Amino acid sequence: MQAPPDYSCSVVERLEALAADGTLERDPQQIMVAKRLDGVLSALKARAPASKSSALGWLFAAKRKTDNPVRGLYIHGSVGRGKTMLMDMMYELAPIAKKRRAHFHEFMADVHGRIHAHRQKLKNGETRQADPVPPVAAALHDEAVLLCFDEFTVTDIADAMILSRLFTELFQRGSVLVATSNVEPDNLYIDGLNRQLFLPFVTLLKQYTDVVSLDSRTDYRLEKTRSLPVWLAPLGPETDAKIEAAWHKLTDGVTPRPETIEMKGREVPVPAAALGAARFTFRDLCEKPLGASDYLAIAARYRTVFIEHIPVLAPEKRNETKRFINLIDTLYDGHVRLIASGEAMPEDLLPVRKGTTGFEFDRTVSRLFEMRSTDYLESCP
Repeated sequence: MQAPPDYSCSVVERLEALAADGTLERDPQQIMVAKRLDGVLSALKARAPASKSSALGWLFAAKRKTDNPVRGLYIHGSVGRGKTMLMDMMYELAPIAKKRRAHFHEFMADVHGRIHAHRQKLKNGETRQADPVPPVAAALHDEAVLLCFDEFTVTDIADAMILSRLFTELFQRGSVLVATSNVEPDNLYIDGLNRQLFLPFVTLLKQYTDVVSLDSRTDYRLEKTRSLPVWLAPLGPETDAKIEAAWHKLTDGVTPRPETIEMKGREVPVPAAALGAARFTFRDLCEKPLGASDYLAIAARYRTVFIEHIPVLAPEKRNETKRFINLIDTLYDGHVRLIASGEAMPEDLLPVRKGTTGFEFDRTVSRLFEMRSTDYLESCP
């Protein structure tokens, strides 16, 4: 019997193996980008490990440039072309322990949080360093040399104003950036306030990364979701197996990982995530004290959300019912793809409908019905 393909060597080999077993259609444009990602992997393997820095390494790092700099990759193109899939393959194969894969907005929220914490230390006399950017960049680089960002976009002026200084520090320390985006670098923050102050970052981005376009002829994401179930009922082993198969197909078999969405002073755990999809149970989202801001953060970060094991909502589940209504409203407004399993079909989930909750649930049922339509799926990013 022929040995299974070796997925551990390169992005190209992994991509070719998926095409060979029929999981993916072979796409020359994707192969081209995979080769560029393999070039980054090769450079990371060839670069000697950095020496351990001292506690005050940030103070001197700006005066020197790292040896053997590795150029990153900025991949742009339309939605559904496979950018995230390719970047995630590269991330899994990256031969370094210090790496971070994050949504860009999450990363910047972390940066602003660290800057605020540094300024509090300065105010309290715990540090004399007035400029927070060098020590923050040093800490970020010490935690992760490889930074992988999905859906790189700049809309916030606070982000725009700090990016050039932050990444000048990161790149000088040897950080490597791999990012996917729907727009090319010259169109980032295109109509933003004081954009001229942002433009040095675009120059910096081109200096330290190669820019490549991925414009395949097919929207693979839409092709996949058209063939996937949207609502499965009743609950049981058969439904669980179908949900598992849908997850595997949507994520191309990429190993899922738990993630955390940082909110103000707390965290929202995501049990499993891969290729822009997140997987939850009803208990994760509706039996815990989550609110509209949490659901908005989930909808902003993930293009597809799985919700499993939705029960029939008895009268004593009033709080859970309200959260479920808010959750579906948020996913619907955000044009997020939904794949769900329930104890019953949507119209039968709330047997007793009274007052405002009953009226709101009628709207929820209508939205769940629309979220199964081709028109809705085609409207999703």
